[in-house]
Amino acid sequence: MRRSKSEPVIIIAEAGVNHNGDVNIAIELVDEAAKSGADYVKFQTFKAENLVTEYAKKAKYQQQNGESGQTQYQMLKELELNEQSYQLIIKRCKQKNIGFLSSAFDLYSIEYLSKFKLPFIKIPSGEITNLPYLRKVASLNSKIFLSTGLSNMNEIENALLILTKGGAKKTEITVLHCNSEYPTPFEDVNLNAMKTIGKKFNVNVGYSDHTIGTCVPIAAVALGASVIEKHFTLDKNLVGPDHSASLEPKEFRSMVESIRSIEVAMGNGIKKLSTSEKKNLKSIRKSIVASRFIKKGELFSEDNIDIKRPGDGVSPMKWDQVLGKIAPKIFEKDQLISLD
Repeated sequence: MRRSKSEPVIIIAEAGVNHNGDVNIAIELVDEAAKSGADYVKFQTFKAENLVTEYAKKAKYQQQNGESGQTQYQMLKELELNEQSYQLIIKRCKQKNIGFLSSAFDLYSIEYLSKFKLPFIKIPSGEITNLPYLRKVASLNSKIFLSTGLSNMNEIENALLILTKGGAKKTEITVLHCNSEYPTPFEDVNLNAMKTIGKKFNVNVGYSDHTIGTCVPIAAVALGASVIEKHFTLDKNLVGPDHSASLEPKEFRSMVESIRSIEVAMGNGIKKLSTSEKKNLKSIRKSIVASRFIKKGELFSEDNIDIKRPGDGVSPMKWDQVLGKIAPKIFEKDQLISLD
């Protein structure tokens, strides 16, 4: 199931923590996301002490793309943005006419972001099994994006049940298929799972992408995704957990342009002669023609008629009706056959 075909795909530039804790980089990310044509630029809001224990190890991809020897807590503490920074970012989003979103990673951050009355609440993959978190989100009576990395169908079902029991409307929830490896190997993407989710739970679906390049999110749109989220950075070579699996501005713009083209190309599903191809109809279709000189009164037969372009004469579909008829006049070779 997906949103109305009249509604364009929502494209989210996931800045995440690619600002490296620097509000000036965050503002530059806003500027570039706006230039790319994205609908929203999204950040990640958290307090490290509420998110992770002091001694939790980093994920493998975080170890590969960050400073060695750090714990998750140390890494995340450096990536926090304070409230003043968010005020500046939101102001910049308004100036650049791009929507602001952020994923909340703890209860405090949900409460903090709720005061901005954001159009969507984004539930990150790691919180899909966080019962108090899900209940808090459900109580806000907001539209929800639910990411499903690391999860299975039962966990998605349970999360949806908690959200709807807590007051969220199912019609206001979009479930984002996702794989939480950075970058995601193509063999693990499983885009068809997005369709399975939509069909089983009768919900709007989208796709949160962590692959290298742009082909997978573009394919997701063709398969019915109503939302595309893709990580976005100023420079893939910067130190940080998500930069290497992100798109740089030029790549992101290209992805947006491709998605918008695919939306148009999907059409209404009715197979018919298109406006653009009408002019080619007669040039490409064929007609019944004389294969040699035919005398008036001669019978049309497989020996004296043929099928060739152009298509502005008698259709070859009338071949059987023409055979055996009397030629009403003389026909030169290659002349269009007529019956009167």
